[in-house]
Amino acid sequence: MIRRRPPFRLMVMLLAILAAIGVFGPVHAAPIAVPSAAAPRFTVEVSGQGPDVILVPGLASSSAVWDDTVKQLQGRYRLHVVQVAGFAGAPAGANAEGPVIQPTVDALDGYIKSAGLKSPAVIGHSMGGLMGLMLARQHPEDVGRLMVVDSLPFYAMVFSPAATVETVRPQAAAMRDRTLAATPEAWTAMETAMMTRLVKSPVGLKSATDAALASDRSVVGRALYDDLTTDLRGELAAIKTPTTLLYPWDPATAPQAVFDQLYTGAYAPMTQAKVKRIDGSYHFIMLDQPAAFAFEVEAFLR
Repeated sequence: MIRRRPPFRLMVMLLAILAAIGVFGPVHAAPIAVPSAAAPRFTVEVSGQGPDVILVPGLASSSAVWDDTVKQLQGRYRLHVVQVAGFAGAPAGANAEGPVIQPTVDALDGYIKSAGLKSPAVIGHSMGGLMGLMLARQHPEDVGRLMVVDSLPFYAMVFSPAATVETVRPQAAAMRDRTLAATPEAWTAMETAMMTRLVKSPVGLKSATDAALASDRSVVGRALYDDLTTDLRGELAAIKTPTTLLYPWDPATAPQAVFDQLYTGAYAPMTQAKVKRIDGSYHFIMLDQPAAFAFEVEAFLR
C-alpha cells in the first residue's frame, strides 16, 4: 500500500499552525491578574464564580483569544485565563531561556495544586491543547475533563507518517534558529502572511499581526522547537480523562477527507475522546466560528 503525504497546501497550513499567533480581542471586563503560584512561566486572570475552568492559549497567542468564552461563562464558572510568559507582549519571565512547554506544564500542575482546584475543566488551543494533553497524562488528578482545540499529539506527522522525534529534530532546530535570526522586516512579512492562513475572520488579522510582533522571538523559537519534538502518540491510550477534540475545516484549505483522516486517525487511541469537525474555520476556531465554538463549549462543560 502506498501512503500518500498530505497535499502541499495542507502541509503549508499545518506548518503555519506550528507558529500560530494569538489574536487580541475585546478588553476583559473585570478579571484580576494574579501571578501563577508555581513559577513565572505564566500569569493567570481569575474571574467569575462556580466550577473551575482553565483556558490555555497557543503558541505566541494572547490570552484575549478567550474573551468571548469568558463573557459566555463568567456568570456560571470561575475562569482561570492563562497568559504564557513571552507571548503577545508578556515579559519572558522564566521562559527567557531553556525549554518552554514542559516547564510550563509543570507550572500549571503547581498552580492547580496550590490554588486547591479540584479536577478543573481545561480548554487548550494549539500548543495549549498539547499542554493540556501532557497535563492529563502526567497529572491525571489535575484535569476533570479536557477540550483540545486544533492540536495534534505530534505535529511532525504532517511531514511524514513515518516521522519520529529524532528524524524531525534537525528541521525543528533549523526552524527555531531561523525564527531567532530573522530581521525585523523579514519577521513582519512572515507573520503578516502567515496569519492569513490561520484566521479567516478579517477582524482578527491586524491584531493577530500585532500580537506576533509583540511576542519574544526567543521564546517563540524555543517553544516551536519543543512543539515539533514532543510526541505523545504512544501515550494517548493511557490518557483516561474525558476529552473533546475540535478540529477545523474550510474548502480553501484541503479536501475534507484529508482533515478527517488526519485528526480521527491521530486520536484513535483515545477511545473515550469525542472528535468533532467545525466547518468554515481555519486554525482559530473560537474566532472564525464563535457561535459553533460556544455551542461546543457548553456541551463539553455539561
